Amino acid sequence: MNHQEKTPKKTLVRELIALHLISNLGARRIRMLIQAAGHPQDIFRMNRRELQSIHGIGPKTAEQIVSFDGWSEVDRILQKTERIGAVLMTLWDEDYPPLLREIYDSPLLLWIKGNRRALQTDSVAIVGTRKAGRYGRDAARLFARELSKRGLTITSGLAYGIDGAAHRATVAAGGCTVGVLGSGIDIIYPAAHKKLAADIIDTGGAIISEFPVGTDPDAGNFPVRNRIVSGLSLGTLVVASGIAGGSMITAKLALDQNREVFVVPHPIGTPNAIGCNNLIQRGMGKLVQDVEDILEEIEVHISKRDSEGREEEPGEDLDDTPRWRSLELDELSADICKTLQGNPLHIDDLAERLGVEPHKLLPTLLELELQECVRQMSGKNFELGF
Repeated sequence: MNHQEKTPKKTLVRELIALHLISNLGARRIRMLIQAAGHPQDIFRMNRRELQSIHGIGPKTAEQIVSFDGWSEVDRILQKTERIGAVLMTLWDEDYPPLLREIYDSPLLLWIKGNRRALQTDSVAIVGTRKAGRYGRDAARLFARELSKRGLTITSGLAYGIDGAAHRATVAAGGCTVGVLGSGIDIIYPAAHKKLAADIIDTGGAIISEFPVGTDPDAGNFPVRNRIVSGLSLGTLVVASGIAGGSMITAKLALDQNREVFVVPHPIGTPNAIGCNNLIQRGMGKLVQDVEDILEEIEVHISKRDSEGREEEPGEDLDDTPRWRSLELDELSADICKTLQGNPLHIDDLAERLGVEPHKLLPTLLELELQECVRQMSGKNFELGF
């Protein structure tokens, strides 16, 4: 892949960071903006009236976009990202975590320190209260150790209590673990877990965040990051929890994402019993007593995925094969690529051949450009990528 082919992604990253700096915009509304504008760059060229015509964009947000002048801050974030040894992943990258891509509001950007490939592994989330008692901490260690020995990655939030116990047990067992932050990748919270974060990275795991570098660990960030904890995972194990709090939020998010929820039962009247026992009582999670109770559920998903992979035709030497043929594209995307097989086309000519209005082609062309299936040339001309 040459430098020219990489340029659209670099441009996209800069625009996405800028959009992340606009308060209360969020991944879902940024996606809607990209779909309406056709390309992230074009969002900042729209006027207030055009922006407010997009569902979910009010006068205040439109004004923030039109008046955005934080490009020097964007460049500072990119420079600091490189300086601290972090990398950026976008939703359109080929190695974006497949399970995370499936959720309703997948993060568009992820900052990563450590092993990027850790996000491609089969994972179970282990979550629970920061104020865990001995029973909860012992259970977290047990399940983390045994699951990691079975080759599963342990995902959690690097917090005190259950999170920390699960991460440490995985590291000690020589397993892979991923910590998801509610702050910028450069701000480990709590600070007492800086060494734990370093140990996670040193043993082949990763620390990730969707928040730009320099973002403080504000309370509102943690419920947002919890969807990533559950979204990365085949299932979420709630080890200890009160009736409210982050663990209960993560369990509900996992259910919304059509993922498994597992729950450690607690003796009646003990601390942190109410939340776990309530999930079991309401049928919102499977009571687990040992690691086999989890494995028998998630192995069904792993076997199904592996079986689907084996059903695909054996790969051939794709060096001379157009990239788009190796991807599962929707009908319009495939039609675009087929039409571009001969010669480059202006977007108006492409739209005429496909019988689709030009502005409706732009979002799909952007997706194909980011997947390196097509390239945009000067003057709104497009050619097939290889």
